[in-house]
Amino acid sequence: MGVERVRDADDPRLADYRELRDGERRRRAGTFVAESRQVVRRLLGSRFRARSVLATEAAAADLRDVLADGLPVYVAPEETLGRVVGFNFHRGCLAVGERGAELPLDALLDTRLLVVLEGVTNPDNVGGVFRNAMAFAAGGVLLAPGSSDPLYRKAIRVSMGGTLVVPFARAAPWPGALARLREHGFTIVARPTASSTSPSSAPAGPSRSGSPCCSAPSARV
Repeated sequence: MGVERVRDADDPRLADYRELRDGERRRRAGTFVAESRQVVRRLLGSRFRARSVLATEAAAADLRDVLADGLPVYVAPEETLGRVVGFNFHRGCLAVGERGAELPLDALLDTRLLVVLEGVTNPDNVGGVFRNAMAFAAGGVLLAPGSSDPLYRKAIRVSMGGTLVVPFARAAPWPGALARLREHGFTIVARPTASSTSPSSAPAGPSRSGSPCCSAPSARV
């Protein structure tokens, strides 16, 4: 790793970390931001390429075992981090990752369990689903059109880095992607939301109320 100490919040090397709340700016730039030691650690062990890390002295020392050679690591006082991002920041470190090419649907078809999200627009909910998918070792998440960006800053944070660990792909065309899943041996199980509907009577197919659907190969359910 290449450690560079920075004190000036206007240092041009920190340009990627400004306007942290502007998610659309990062999407256009093909980047995203990970926050906190735990999430940065997950980024550095994920399929995504890290562009740089910005951390306090203590956080950089804690991450030393995963900071690769050649990765720029900017070490600054906590006060400088706050001035760069534009608000009080107490998580100790951030990292900028590159989105890269999106995975195709075919990349997830050999897994045992998939979670499908349809119309889930709240990044907190998306992050929560990914956090659970990571905990239950789901093989991936499929995103139907209209679902929130898993690499939005808030979704990454709520997922505790799950959106960086659990692979995801766009479910397109929709709902034709569900037919592709069935062709590959998946059973589609929709999560009911109405209190009068039992799971056994729920239709086989996507929930129309924005709830996640779970899929698993029928031979291994």
